[in-house]
Amino acid sequence: MASKTGTPEGEGQVYDAVRGNWVDRLAPSAARPYLRLSRADRPIGTWLLLLPCWWGVLLAAAATGWRWFDLWIIVGCGVGAWLMRGAGCTWNDITDRGIDGQVARTRSRPIPSGQVSARQAAIWMAAQALLAFAILLTFNLNAIILGIASLLLVAIYPFAKRFTYWPQIFLGLAFNWGALLAWTAHAGHLALPAVFLYLAGIAWTIFYDTIYAHQDKDDDALIGVKSTALLFGENTSAILRLFMMMSIILMSAGVVMALLPDATLFELLLGIAGAWAFGWHMAWQLARLDIGDGDTCLMLFRSNRNAGLIPALFFAAAVLL
Repeated sequence: MASKTGTPEGEGQVYDAVRGNWVDRLAPSAARPYLRLSRADRPIGTWLLLLPCWWGVLLAAAATGWRWFDLWIIVGCGVGAWLMRGAGCTWNDITDRGIDGQVARTRSRPIPSGQVSARQAAIWMAAQALLAFAILLTFNLNAIILGIASLLLVAIYPFAKRFTYWPQIFLGLAFNWGALLAWTAHAGHLALPAVFLYLAGIAWTIFYDTIYAHQDKDDDALIGVKSTALLFGENTSAILRLFMMMSIILMSAGVVMALLPDATLFELLLGIAGAWAFGWHMAWQLARLDIGDGDTCLMLFRSNRNAGLIPALFFAAAVLL
C-alpha cells in the first residue's frame, strides 16, 4: 500500500515492487538497498533481458543441433542477465537521481530516498559488471566482443529520454542484444536469423515499455522527460498493434531462415507457431489495455515474462525434435 506521496508503507520498500517480495522479507537489512538498486525485488526486467538470450541459443540449437555447452549458455545467460540488469538499473538510478525524486513512482528508489549514496551505488554497479564479465569470458571470442560492445548501449540508454521521444528504441537495442550474443555463443559467429530475432525483440520492447511508460506520463510531461507513451497518446493501441505485427513477422522470418532447408515441415511449423503464439499474447494485452489505469499497465507489462517464454518453449520443442 502506498501513501499519497508515492512512498510505500514499510521501511525502504520501493513503490512499484510486489508487496512481500523476498528482498523485503528475507534479505539482510544492510543488503536491501543494493538489491533494490538491482531491482531484485522486481524480477520482470531480468526476464525481459534473459528471454532474447534463450531465443538466440535455442533457435541456433534447433538449426544446427544441440551441444552440451548450450546448457551452460542457458545458465550463464541467466546469471549474467541478473547481474547486468542489476548493473544497468544501478547506472540508470545514478544518472536519474535528480529526476526520480520528482516522480511519484520512483522517488522511493534507494538513491532519491537516501538509502544509499551515488558513490556507493557506483561501487555496487562495478562489482556486478565485473562478475558478469567473468561469465562472459567463458564464451567464445566473438560472443565476448559482442558482450563488450553492448556496454555502449547500456551507457546511452538512461540519457535517451532527455533528447528523444523514442527512448524505448534504445532500451530495445540494449535489452535484446542477448539474442545476438547467445546465438554467437552457440554457433561461433553471428548470422542473419539472429539479427531478425534481435529486431523482433526491439519491436516487442517498444510494445511493452510503452505500456509501462503510461504509468509515468503525467509526471514525465511536467518535468520534460520524453517517451513513446507521450508521443503515441490516445493512438497507443493502434500504433502498438503495428509493432506487434512487426515482431511476429520478424521473428517468423528469423525462424524460417534458421531452420530451412534442413528442418522437417513439422519443426518449421513449430517454430513459426511460437512466433504467432507470442503475437497472440501481445494481442491479449492490447485487448485489456487501458492507458489511463496505471495498475492495469503495470500488470500487462509484467505479463510479458509469459509472452517471451512462449517462443522460447516452442524453440526448445524444436530442439528436442
